[in-house]
Amino acid sequence: MTTYKESLSSIFPSFPEFNETPAEVGPAIADPGPLGLSAFAVTTFVLSAVNAGVIPLGVKTIVLSLALFYGGIVQIVAGIWEFRKNNTFGATAFCSYGAFWLAYWGLSVYFKPADGMTAADTDIALGFFLLAWTIFTAMLMVAVLRTNMALACTFGALIVTFVLLTSSHLLHSHTLEQVGGWMGLLTAGLAFYTALAGVVNETWKRSVLPVWKI
Repeated sequence: MTTYKESLSSIFPSFPEFNETPAEVGPAIADPGPLGLSAFAVTTFVLSAVNAGVIPLGVKTIVLSLALFYGGIVQIVAGIWEFRKNNTFGATAFCSYGAFWLAYWGLSVYFKPADGMTAADTDIALGFFLLAWTIFTAMLMVAVLRTNMALACTFGALIVTFVLLTSSHLLHSHTLEQVGGWMGLLTAGLAFYTALAGVVNETWKRSVLPVWKI
């Protein structure tokens, strides 16, 4: 038996509203953004506290567990969820920074200077490692400018942090490393706020904490 809509479709074949096939809708998933930002914020906070001299350098190995499990694995998982939500920026950022923390863990655990390699040589190598991430973060900043001000401030602070830490290794400056640590604490604070806004606004179903969309 022909339905009313089918009859209209045969009479008005040029009208798409009578001919569209409903799109299949997949299962909805939660926003992985706050999880990825939280993993980034917590790990950055602890490492930056070491770099700033707030906690002793001798406990730096404590950061490694965070770098592996939270900053690394969990952030990559959040990035994979962003692929599922069709968010290219979120997927690229979280998977990449998750890989950064895994690389940091790997360097801390497995790196051994080659014979004849001095501390200055190691510093230069680490400086170029951080320089690459500075360039990558600046590249993402172009996309961030179409998101919101909270995230833009986080990325802006992260770029400055990377510049300071890169310079500290290339110039062999402990002072710049400490300043970079304090800047990293600011970066972590901004990331904490952005993550909190995402969780609270989603839970309350309204804008409680502003992120100031651009």
